[in-house]
Amino acid sequence: MTRPPYLPGQYYHFYNRGAHQVSIFKEPENYLFVLRKIKHYLPALELSMIAYCLMPNHYHFLILQDGEQRAGLLPQRIFNSYTKAYNKRYGHSGTLFEGNYRVKPVESDTHLLHLCRYIHGNPVKDGLVANPADWPYSNYLEWIGQRDGTLYDPEFMRQHFNSPADYRAFVIDNLHGRKLPDELKQYLDDY
Repeated sequence: MTRPPYLPGQYYHFYNRGAHQVSIFKEPENYLFVLRKIKHYLPALELSMIAYCLMPNHYHFLILQDGEQRAGLLPQRIFNSYTKAYNKRYGHSGTLFEGNYRVKPVESDTHLLHLCRYIHGNPVKDGLVANPADWPYSNYLEWIGQRDGTLYDPEFMRQHFNSPADYRAFVIDNLHGRKLPDELKQYLDDY
């Protein structure tokens, strides 16, 4: 896959999944390892985290490149380190991921906002939880004002939504339109 040119002020969607769709996160400490690495590398690479979600067999990052450092260095550094730690901990050898990370530049504001809600709705779409607020490995809780985390750009949310409640409604409305199991639809109808 040809990598896009990395430019300051550009948003990028990074994602990848485990080889053969196997779990890349086996226990809570695995997620926390990656979150600590993200927190470490964001300022050093002059990047802003807009939205993220770590799922058992894949991940999504929506990143703003603030400076001249290539945004693609973030997943490269995080997951090179993570793969080494994972392989050592679980006696695994070989590749952990399907291949190199995938990246797409965000082309419009509509695409940008859709990606935010897609990323945050992923745990519901995949049947892991009934409410995106129940998944602790995304920054959705920061977006809706229920957790004070640092892997989040509050200014971005304020620029695009009147309130955390508006963003929550934006995400839930999108989930209503998806083909979800009846019990999840019932749960979302309560909102």
